[in-house]
Amino acid sequence: MVTKQEHQERKDKALKLTVLGCWAPYPHAGGACSSYLLQAAGLNILIEAGSGSLSKLMNIIDFRCLDGVIISHLHHDHYSDLFVLRYAIEGDRRGGGRKEPLPLFVPGVPRVPYEQLAGYSRAFITTPIESLPHQSPGRDFAIHTLNIGGLEFRFAPTKHPMPGYSIAVGQPGGLVFSGDTAPTKVLAYLAQKAALFLCEASGLDKDAEAVREAHLTAGQAGTLAREAGVGRLLLTHFWPGYDPHLLGQQAEKTFGGPVELAREGETYLVRK
Repeated sequence: MVTKQEHQERKDKALKLTVLGCWAPYPHAGGACSSYLLQAAGLNILIEAGSGSLSKLMNIIDFRCLDGVIISHLHHDHYSDLFVLRYAIEGDRRGGGRKEPLPLFVPGVPRVPYEQLAGYSRAFITTPIESLPHQSPGRDFAIHTLNIGGLEFRFAPTKHPMPGYSIAVGQPGGLVFSGDTAPTKVLAYLAQKAALFLCEASGLDKDAEAVREAHLTAGQAGTLAREAGVGRLLLTHFWPGYDPHLLGQQAEKTFGGPVELAREGETYLVRK
């Protein structure tokens, strides 16, 4: 029998993922674009900073509590709130608050938006993901690695019009975030046996040709998750004109089990 103390200890060790925004490429009324707060090992890491996400974050924690920000790719619906977060951090530092800029990890391309972010040196210490150490589990792809306060991150290249990355958190079998991508073997590799697979579902099955080479349909997300043997499939990156429940139904048919829909403000636990 698990005691209350043991249960609490297990809960404290769990990785917590809170959805701040789940819409793309623009938010639903009152919502926010892609953004997720990751909490583990005493850390607060913001993954993506889409439109409206800073306000959503401030409902949960103060921006001063952030330990780092990771952006999968430099499309505006994934990073535009970095520009307002910049002002918040700079103002706090002028007022004698935060001592150091906030670590920011982003793709180094395209160069123009990367250099713009890197230029905000009073707010961010910006590191291109491509410069991180890497390993090569496949002959034609590399996995970049990052350690923040003992928490491990792995980055795998996506298939998208903008260079970007899928992101795995913790040891294999933990949390995997697809980012924006068409189906790839590297994402299938990264998602193997994931406890929670946070996966984009940008289109209905009828949109397969329209999103080809750029995004996943709901049915494709379900197929990928089933073949990777993931424990839980959590869909996100919803087009505001679609009913997410219909996306969920299509994903369930190919996944072969229940599928969850990302809900803003909802927290999901992932055992490490």
